[in-house]
Amino acid sequence: MTAEAQGLSELLEQITGFIYPNEIEIHWSILIVVYPYITGLVAGAFILASLVKVFNVKEVQPTYRLALLTALAFLLVAPFPLLLHLGRPERFYEILLTPNVTSAMAMFGFVYAWYLMGVLLLEVWFEYRRDLILLAARERSPMSWVYRALSLFSTDTSEAAVVFDRKAVRAITIIGIPSAFLLHGYVGFIFGSVKANPWWGSVLMPIVFLMSAIVSGIALVILLYMVLTAMRREAIDMGCLDTITSYLFYAVIVDFSLEALDFIHRLYQSEESVKILGKLITHKLFMSLFVLQILLGMFIPLGILVLAKSRKFNDDLRKLLYFTAVILIQLGIFSTRWNVVIGGQLFSKSFRGLMTYKMEVMGIEGLLTALVVLALPFVILAVLIRVLPTKRLDDQASTTGEPVVPAGAANPAALTRS
Repeated sequence: MTAEAQGLSELLEQITGFIYPNEIEIHWSILIVVYPYITGLVAGAFILASLVKVFNVKEVQPTYRLALLTALAFLLVAPFPLLLHLGRPERFYEILLTPNVTSAMAMFGFVYAWYLMGVLLLEVWFEYRRDLILLAARERSPMSWVYRALSLFSTDTSEAAVVFDRKAVRAITIIGIPSAFLLHGYVGFIFGSVKANPWWGSVLMPIVFLMSAIVSGIALVILLYMVLTAMRREAIDMGCLDTITSYLFYAVIVDFSLEALDFIHRLYQSEESVKILGKLITHKLFMSLFVLQILLGMFIPLGILVLAKSRKFNDDLRKLLYFTAVILIQLGIFSTRWNVVIGGQLFSKSFRGLMTYKMEVMGIEGLLTALVVLALPFVILAVLIRVLPTKRLDDQASTTGEPVVPAGAANPAALTRS
């Protein structure tokens, strides 16, 4: 028996009810689960960064640059799952050459390009421009040339130039907030617009996707902040951590409320669709929905955050509770994406049968590929943090005593020349 026939026979054993022959194979695999998960992390991390520049929440300033670099690292990898899923990924550029403005999927290329080049890269450049100039003068070659190239050979570090950089960052962030909503909201729109699918077709789907994105992005930045400070053997700013976890707590509450409303909305669909959805939830998605998403990914983290906020625990115990909560939240959000993408393909179009999804380990659509795609943003982020400091050089100088102006500069005023 060939491998294809063997795989088909294994799938047939797990199929219940009546299905059409062309419904046996599920076309959107684990890669399409990874895609909205990564884009959600981008949007959530950027929203956290905007709290500093737009809403003037100074308590979360220690995580601003980390959140910005996290959004950039994950955005660079965001299209990879889609490209790997395509049969001919080398032809992806054609959506830009022959755009179809009526297709939400086709317009993703333009949304992605705008958010990458018109928002994130610009904000990162204006935020780091002065530090890049200082680093170019302080470091030895070849890194000095790298920093000069990254600063686009700018040399102006005057107060007027720095003030302009700050204004530019604020303006870009204001534009970036609706852009972040558009980046991830359109993913929810794609699913919510499929009215023939009772598991997807919902007007609340884009909003649910956005709120879960904010939750996952904030939780990821908290996790990275705690890990990086531990690796650097630095003290965690507990005021910052307590403030961010408070925002995370309220975001989880709103996300849970929206998902509950979305579930209630589904109950008002046709009796036939509600019946098949009940079978789907109890037979195919019980573990991923009730255990991973709701219990481990939502209720337990909420309980942990309530416990950490209501009790006067010491700093070490609060950090442990926060760390546990954000890890469980990531598990829950990924389960949410799994339940939406995979769950919506598990029932037949006749509403009379349920399919199953068997995930491969190897291959372009397999688990190993998905794990590599998920790990790649962290590798990129490590490189970005290595090159771009997560603290301003002024802040580093105040804590370490090192001069902001490079020691080898004979005339510090030379750094302010245009």
